[in-house]
Amino acid sequence: MTSLTELIPAPLSVSTWGERVFVLDEDTTLTAGPGVGSAERWLRTTLQAATGLPLREGEPGPSGRAAENAIELRHDHHLPPEAYRITIRDDRALIVGGDPAGAFAGAQTLRQLLGPDAFRRARLGRAAWELPEAEIQDRPRFRWRGLMLDVARHFMPKEGVLRYLDLMAAHKLNVLHFHLTDDQGWRIEIQRYPKLTEIGSWRARTKIGHRASPLWDDRPYGGHYTRDDIREIVAYAAERHISVVPEIDVPGHSQAAIAAYPELGNSDVVDTASLTVWDTWGINPNVLAPTDNTLRFYEGVLEEVLELFPADAGPFSPFVHIGGDECLKDQWRESDAAQKQIGNLGLPDEDALQSWFIGHFDKWLAARGRRLIGWDEILEGGLAPGAAVSSWRGYSGGVAAARAGHDVVMCPQQYVYLDYRQDAGPDEPVPIGYVRTLEDVYRFEPVPSELTGEEAARVLGTQANVWTEVMEDQGRVDYQTFPRLAALSEVAWSDLPAPADRDFAGFERRMTAHYRRLDALGVAYRPPTGPLPWQRRPGILGRPIDGPPPHQ
Repeated sequence: MTSLTELIPAPLSVSTWGERVFVLDEDTTLTAGPGVGSAERWLRTTLQAATGLPLREGEPGPSGRAAENAIELRHDHHLPPEAYRITIRDDRALIVGGDPAGAFAGAQTLRQLLGPDAFRRARLGRAAWELPEAEIQDRPRFRWRGLMLDVARHFMPKEGVLRYLDLMAAHKLNVLHFHLTDDQGWRIEIQRYPKLTEIGSWRARTKIGHRASPLWDDRPYGGHYTRDDIREIVAYAAERHISVVPEIDVPGHSQAAIAAYPELGNSDVVDTASLTVWDTWGINPNVLAPTDNTLRFYEGVLEEVLELFPADAGPFSPFVHIGGDECLKDQWRESDAAQKQIGNLGLPDEDALQSWFIGHFDKWLAARGRRLIGWDEILEGGLAPGAAVSSWRGYSGGVAAARAGHDVVMCPQQYVYLDYRQDAGPDEPVPIGYVRTLEDVYRFEPVPSELTGEEAARVLGTQANVWTEVMEDQGRVDYQTFPRLAALSEVAWSDLPAPADRDFAGFERRMTAHYRRLDALGVAYRPPTGPLPWQRRPGILGRPIDGPPPHQ
């Protein structure tokens, strides 16, 4: 049994009635009322595997109470969306959710209360499964609580993505921002354009470490998701009340697409037919040609993307991320075709040309009932009212977007880029960027203080970004992501005080119990004492940056 003071993320309130416990046994039943069946199915499957108890379906209890020796889930429309209440008393447990997502969040908390072994996939032979008598009331602070997973630089097979959806659900995160395309790989099957995966999904070799490293892995590298893989991922996420937001990056970060279809590039400037999928890291000069043919091509891509990521799969499923970041304009400046397009459109410069490109897909998506979201560069040159912004270059892009009436997801690199190193020590594997410790993430505040109340309401929430240039396998992703994602989950969910007043020491104490949950889940997290010997990467060059991060 877990202590009521060891829950992560921390609930809104906990009340206790002494030291009594509800002991689950062979006769304990599990029942769900109308509207919360998805949470009941997940809880039954999970707890049956971990406890070995049958948890048969039982009869519902009286109003306001579960039946005796029962766990019961119900819906209560008086509670706000995603909120829940757990009442454990008199040998019974009642989980009440404001909606199905709230009931599911309550089920996740109940699992934590049963102890770390409840996170295992088979029974270990424990003598008793106990729940402390208490009432827990809880609700999320932010609607958007996300993880951006980059599968373009290093591919994560489908089973790994499903695993990460389970890890997200365990931390009450509800948006998977799925970064599917980049210079180093195209990861989603598009029937209309088969070369995107035949050619664009693999590269001949891979840089090991930072782009300045002299090391290479000379093995061909690749992988992609079939259409049915994507459907499975979206359905699996929806069962866990997670929206999947796909990212198809344009007009920069597109060399994999150009390698597959050279006509997409600026062929009057560079020999696009000779380009291959990029094998190193950094900002690539090979960007999409700003032509009507390119627009038609990506409309075809997005038609299939909209089919595979339906708008009704979750509250944020209408969003499609189009990237828009780090688009170098050198080729456009040199391209006669691009310059002619600027003249034909009556635009002042290349920055306005990118704004035209993004604006086209903003309108195209809106006409189909979808919403565009992109990195904060899409603000440059103006943005349609319905579009949203992922603010990554600090807070300024999010502030500007909110003041202009756009919804914002706060993910500034200074706090929530989890590829950044976790310590300044020499044993930290492939050190990237600034040191961002567990405490740094825990003290992250998504809402800038300079926003008015109306502007602050535009902040949908926050997410952690996991860029995988130096994360070649699941173990490396785990190491960089955890335990910092646990801190981000509490920032996104819990009603925390101002950053300077947050009880990080208390969070660390609660993490002692949470590490045992992560152990049970098989997560190769970074231990608080530093990397284990096999987690180190001696001799692999990173990109360490001395000094504090830039102004936030």
